[in-house]
Amino acid sequence: MTRILIVEDDTAIRDLLARRLNMAGYNTIFATDGIRAVLASIKEAPDLILMDMGLPNLNGWQATERIKKRSETSTIPIIALTAYALSEDRYRAMNIGCDDFESKPIDFDRLIRKIEKLLTESSRQRNNAA
Repeated sequence: MTRILIVEDDTAIRDLLARRLNMAGYNTIFATDGIRAVLASIKEAPDLILMDMGLPNLNGWQATERIKKRSETSTIPIIALTAYALSEDRYRAMNIGCDDFESKPIDFDRLIRKIEKLLTESSRQRNNAA
């Protein structure tokens, strides 16, 4: 089953994301800050990461950079989740290695489409590398 790492410090948002993703057939795991996100990306090897950018300890921008710099985690697709919906924020997220961007409040239908697209692309890349 496809595993998605939800990196979110807000319990209500994290639970809502998990419920919606579980209903869509995904298995979810969690991290509540950037440090735990980096560790979980290594230990849990998720298929995709939903990364809140406004996190404690190590923010989502920093955590994403660290995940994308590690050889064993660099190919994990990351979708930035942020309340900041400015075009500069989207550019910054994509520039540090995020594969897509979703602003809050989250449009779940659009988010699911983005997840499916990135998982398909990631699977294709793995098959081509094999």
